[in-house]
Amino acid sequence: MSKQLVEKKASDYGCSVEATLDVIGGKWKGVVLFHLLDDTQRFGELQRLIPNITRRMLTLSLRELEEVGLVHREVYKQVPPKVEYSLTEYGLTLKPIIQQLRHWGDDYLIRLKSGQD
Repeated sequence: MSKQLVEKKASDYGCSVEATLDVIGGKWKGVVLFHLLDDTQRFGELQRLIPNITRRMLTLSLRELEEVGLVHREVYKQVPPKVEYSLTEYGLTLKPIIQQLRHWGDDYLIRLKSGQD
């Protein structure tokens, strides 16, 4: 999927919302981006922050976000190897959008807990 995503053209999308959701959509990519908003994280830290994600899915999500230029992967040459992930400058442009999604989600969870339709 990620290779296809990188090879897409603007004309492949019906609208800009489709393009956005193609890049950050799915169950996990938005959550990964959320946890990278304020701090650089190592792979293991991300796994702890997102306990329901599998190792494979976290790897795939990070690779796809890296390929589209939203996440930077820094590898330190040491033993044991150290790899850190952070948002790129372009990735940081998603901050207000992800924060707004969080606020909406907070309200939605309150609504669910209160039994509102």
